[in-house]
Amino acid sequence: MCIFSVKILYFISDLMIPCMIFYIVGNALAKKKNVYEDFLSGAGEGLRTVVKILPTLIGLMVSVGVLRASGFLDMAAEQLGKLTRVAGFPAGLVPLALVRLFSSSAATGLLLDIYKQYGTDSRIGIIASLLMSCTETVFYTMSVYFAAAKVTKTRYTLAGALLSVLAGIAASTILGGVLTE
Repeated sequence: MCIFSVKILYFISDLMIPCMIFYIVGNALAKKKNVYEDFLSGAGEGLRTVVKILPTLIGLMVSVGVLRASGFLDMAAEQLGKLTRVAGFPAGLVPLALVRLFSSSAATGLLLDIYKQYGTDSRIGIIASLLMSCTETVFYTMSVYFAAAKVTKTRYTLAGALLSVLAGIAASTILGGVLTE
């Protein structure tokens, strides 16, 4: 019974994107819209947006690479790890928490290193997994999306985002501890 329902879900999920495309094209044709021209217009806008945010993306990627290569990230993690250990947050996850603020792909690389060193089912591996799923790349998101939308006054966005990341880290630590007991 369970295998049958899983196969149905796979079948439905395989059909979702083609059905969505047919629905959008069919709806546009029913409204007598020029689907191809609209597609080209949207693709052009997308490329212009990419060109606008590309310098910001390159700057963030280079910055994270420099931090990792220079050893600054390891030094900062070692110092902060002394404080986080008291709160029950493993010192080995401090670099992941810091890098996650800037880059999801760099954080994923660190996550894979953590899996290799500690294992996926270890306490630190579970906390790392939870941390990745309940925190956000705050600085990346703010710089890219605010730059694209030309937002200059962010008010309390950074403070609120960092507070939510801290809450995500706390929840990850607590849940990871509970799940590995």
